[in-house]
Amino acid sequence: MSKVSVDNTISMVLDKRRKKKNGKYPVKLRVFTSTPRKQKLYPTRFEFSEEEFSSIWETVRPRSTYKQTRKMLQAIEQNAWSVANELEPFDFELFEKKLFRKRRDGTNVSYLYGERIKELRSMDKINTANNYGLALKSFARFSESEKKKIEELSLFEVNTNWLNRYEHYMVEQGKSLTTVSIYIRTLKTIFNKAIEEKEIESGYFPFGKGKYIVPKVSNKKKALTKEQLKQLFEARPKSPQEEKAKDFWFFSFACNGINIKDILLLKNKDMDDDKITFYRAKTISTSKGNLKKITVYLNEFAKEIIHKYRSKSLAPNDLVFSVLEGEENPVKQHTKIKNFTRFINQHIRKICEEHDLPIISTYWARHSFATTVIRKGGSMEFVQESLGHSSMNTTKAYFAGFDDNTKKDFADQIMNFG
Repeated sequence: MSKVSVDNTISMVLDKRRKKKNGKYPVKLRVFTSTPRKQKLYPTRFEFSEEEFSSIWETVRPRSTYKQTRKMLQAIEQNAWSVANELEPFDFELFEKKLFRKRRDGTNVSYLYGERIKELRSMDKINTANNYGLALKSFARFSESEKKKIEELSLFEVNTNWLNRYEHYMVEQGKSLTTVSIYIRTLKTIFNKAIEEKEIESGYFPFGKGKYIVPKVSNKKKALTKEQLKQLFEARPKSPQEEKAKDFWFFSFACNGINIKDILLLKNKDMDDDKITFYRAKTISTSKGNLKKITVYLNEFAKEIIHKYRSKSLAPNDLVFSVLEGEENPVKQHTKIKNFTRFINQHIRKICEEHDLPIISTYWARHSFATTVIRKGGSMEFVQESLGHSSMNTTKAYFAGFDDNTKKDFADQIMNFG
């Protein structure tokens, strides 16, 4: 029996709960913790009779014919002991993750991305999981350009020089620094997780001062001016598809910049006579301890859109709009939301092209709402609450600044002391 700590033990045991047809019992690796009091048995490839197990494992000096078998059992126990001793505090889930993988998987880039993608999908974070998949494919293409398979790439090789070469490669391929930043940030997360799980020392972390700096790209402000909003609102769609796209774009704008996913997940029970209340789907899994319910008061336009497109069922748990069925698995739901968002974007762009407006997307509705509120005198705190942001810095990024007319009006009024 090998001690992991005062409270935890690891040992090889004969599991005598059920005898096999050959009269033998399976040998299990037993891990026990006293706080909390918990035991788990892990299978091995060995099976013995009680007499064999006693002669091989429980005796101090096994016969020469059993010595090799005893060494193999000791190796299993010692490996488990080594893994467990890395964990402080001990955690069964992490112990199993480390125990049942290849020795080098803990720092293998391809393996770690695969595990992260599975983890994200299990939490229904399909879009984020897809981003990790795209990042890994990008790193794979770069590795191939350097005559190395991505399956062989280790975190130890991803140093400052490697990251600089990757950035240069991406720029030469015509990719934007924004794309580079998105992909490398996933790698930064992979490193942090590996350090947290003691797979790699923090000294190998290749980011930060004096090392590789992830490109910071200022986002283009995605907000329409008051005049542009008026022009788009008054534009006459040329097809039912353009009409529907325009309706949902302005519904998003009118309802605190609510994003399309949250629109499609609205349930009848979220509706009141003059308001809707909901939690952002994006924050449900990331801010469980600080969930903020968003309340949107409905103007006449928003009420008209609901009446126009509302599904027939008014059951409390049924969806307001029938784009989703409400029973899809996360992957299918993600695909449907993405397709509907693409539908809006395609047709709203046709209207914009027809009226010489900026080429916009659904995301512009959210930014335009934030900017319009502030330009009309609303506070940044009001916008933060309306958008459901936990950080004021996030809210500030949505504000496109004051337009020239606002600045001119302010200059004209600054000396008016009346």
